[in-house]
Amino acid sequence: MAHFTTDENAQYFACGYSCDHAIFLQFEGEAFFITDARYTLEAHTNLKNAEVIETTDLWQALVELIPSGLKELYFDPTQVSVQAYKHLQSALPDLKLVGEADYHRKQRIIKTPEQVALLKKAQELNKEAFDAFAKYLHTAHAPSEHFLQFKVKEFLTYSGEFDLSFEPIVAINANAAKPHALPSKDPLAEGDLLLVDVGLKYERYCADRTRTAFFKEGFSFSKEQSFKDKELQKIYDVVRKAQEFTIDNLRAGMTGKEIDSLARGVIDKAGYGAYFAHSTGHGIGLDIHELPFISQRSETIIEEGMVFSIEPGIYLPGKFGVRIEDLVAVQGSRAVVL
Repeated sequence: MAHFTTDENAQYFACGYSCDHAIFLQFEGEAFFITDARYTLEAHTNLKNAEVIETTDLWQALVELIPSGLKELYFDPTQVSVQAYKHLQSALPDLKLVGEADYHRKQRIIKTPEQVALLKKAQELNKEAFDAFAKYLHTAHAPSEHFLQFKVKEFLTYSGEFDLSFEPIVAINANAAKPHALPSKDPLAEGDLLLVDVGLKYERYCADRTRTAFFKEGFSFSKEQSFKDKELQKIYDVVRKAQEFTIDNLRAGMTGKEIDSLARGVIDKAGYGAYFAHSTGHGIGLDIHELPFISQRSETIIEEGMVFSIEPGIYLPGKFGVRIEDLVAVQGSRAVVL
């Protein structure tokens, strides 16, 4: 089907190159990368199977490239402004513009073995960054959350070699009760709960991993954690059980909703269902959040080759929060942890 996109990751997936001011347009037998003079040299060098169109007006160039007789043109409505949409309607009155949510993400919901390998490598590098960050914390002296969020980027980027998948989350004690906590100036001290949710990119593919740890001498970000607070230990054990139960029991052919219910069922049974405030997981690839979603509303059928997170959590406002996250690929009908 004929389609266009302004999204960089969708552009990259389609033709091997992207930039922040471009439209990728494709219809039967032809593809075009429409951009301005700032990017044409790199586009000529990196593009695969697309013709570079240099212009100062991206939307007008798209209009001029549409062949007579084309009936429909698909796009993701979240990528197009009202102004651009009205311009296309006016300039192409005989063309049906078909806005379909997640149009381009649907094209990459199932990963190839090569793409799974890139995601696995990204997650391996991410784990190594976790380990290096833990060693640094053994020698740090009461650093604040704000400083730790800054410092962890050094380990994630490998001193500038890699990009971040998203802005890191580093949360201590009660701040960890906010699933997407912003850093405070509170210092880290022995005996604190420390939640770290971070990711890097390897060849543009995203990693994502969360660990909750008891900060003490010689600590690590392993799943084996012992807390002094009995309630906190109980909650940690429930979250870990929910995560591992879900990974062990999800299967291809289930819906995202059914997989979400595996984790939610464990947490509900333990009496903490009201404190699990987000979905169990999300797809990942070139975007940090893409299809499929593992949520209470997801009717997506899980298939071989899909990659997504499993990250249940329990959050007690004003006290603490616990989340454990890994990425899994569906292989041989089951979940394989990357």
